Amino acid sequence: MRSPKDFFKPLAVGAPAPLREIPVRPSRMIHFFPASNEKMRSKLPDLAPKVDVLLANLEDGVPATDKDAARAGLVEVANTVDFGDTQFWTRVNSLDSPWGLDDLTAAVLDCGEALDVVMVPKVEGPEDIHYVDRLLAQLEAKAGRSKPVLVHAILETARGVANVEEICLASPRMQGLSLGPADLAANRRMKTTRVGGGHPDYVVRADAVPDDPDGLRVTSQQDLWHYTIARMVDACVTAGILPYYGPFGDIADGVACEDQFRNAYLLGCVGAWSLHPSQIDIAKRVFSPRPADVAHALRVIEAMGDGTGAIMLDGKMEDDASCKQCQVVVALAEELAARDPELAASYGW
Repeated sequence: MRSPKDFFKPLAVGAPAPLREIPVRPSRMIHFFPASNEKMRSKLPDLAPKVDVLLANLEDGVPATDKDAARAGLVEVANTVDFGDTQFWTRVNSLDSPWGLDDLTAAVLDCGEALDVVMVPKVEGPEDIHYVDRLLAQLEAKAGRSKPVLVHAILETARGVANVEEICLASPRMQGLSLGPADLAANRRMKTTRVGGGHPDYVVRADAVPDDPDGLRVTSQQDLWHYTIARMVDACVTAGILPYYGPFGDIADGVACEDQFRNAYLLGCVGAWSLHPSQIDIAKRVFSPRPADVAHALRVIEAMGDGTGAIMLDGKMEDDASCKQCQVVVALAEELAARDPELAASYGW
C-alpha cells in the first residue's frame, strides 16, 4: 500500500521534486534527426527556431554499428546548440536492448539541463515506467539536476494499448504518449505494410441497387487508427498529459500526411512526428487552429457573455458546451501565437 502523498516525492535522495502539473508548451511537431549524422547535427542551429520540438533519435533507423555515435551526437548537441524556446527530446533504445541503459545514463549525466523529455519506445505496462522513473531519479541526483526529466511513451504493442490508462498514470514524470503505428501493426498482425495512414482495402461499401446488383457501388476508405487514437486521447486527458500522432512514412504524399495529421488533431492530439523537413509545415498548419475557426470561436465567446444559457448565432444554437469548445480553440491559438508572429498575424493579433 502506498499513500497518495508519496506520489510526488522524489524517488532518490537529492533528486528534484516531481512536477505536479505537466507544462503545456507548443509541440505541433516532434522533429526527428539522426543523432549519429554529423551533417544533420550541423543544421540544427538553423532548424531549431523553426520547430517546436527537436528529437535526437537513438533508436529505430540507427544501425547497431552507429548506436555509440548516436549517443555521442546527443551529448554534443545538448551541450552546443542554443535551443531558445524549442524543446529538446531524445528517443532512447528500448528497455530490453543492449543500449537502453547507456542511453538513459548519458541523457541525464552528460546533457546538462538541456534535455526536456526522454521518449521510451515499446512501453507495455506501468512497470516499464516505474523502472525508468526510479532510474532517472537516481541519475538526476547524481547529476545535480534542478528539474526532472519528463517521460514520453510510445504505444507500439497491443499490450501497451490494453494498459494505456495505467501507463499514463504510472508516474508524475509522464509527459505524453505517441502512437507508433508500424510496430503496433506488426504486433497486432495487421495486414498492412504502411507506416501510418489508411489502406485502400479498409473500406465500407454502399448497398447494391436491387435493379442493378452488379453495378458500381461507392466505397469510402476508413481510418485504421481511429479507435487507438481515441482511446489514447482519453487516457492522456484523464491523466493530464498530452497525446500525439506518430510517424507518417510516405514522405512524398503530403496530402495523405495532412489528412492523417488532421484526423488526429480533430480527435484531440496536440502534435505529430515529422520525419522530413517537408512534414514540418504540414504539422504546423494542421495543429494550429485555422484563422476562420479562431474568429468564429471569438464571436461565440463574446456573444455568450458569462458562458451560460443558449443563443442563436448565424442560425446555429450555441450553448455553454459549445462555448467551452470555442475556449479550447482560442486558448490553443493564443499559446501558439505567442511564439509564432506569423501565426499571430494570421489571427489579426
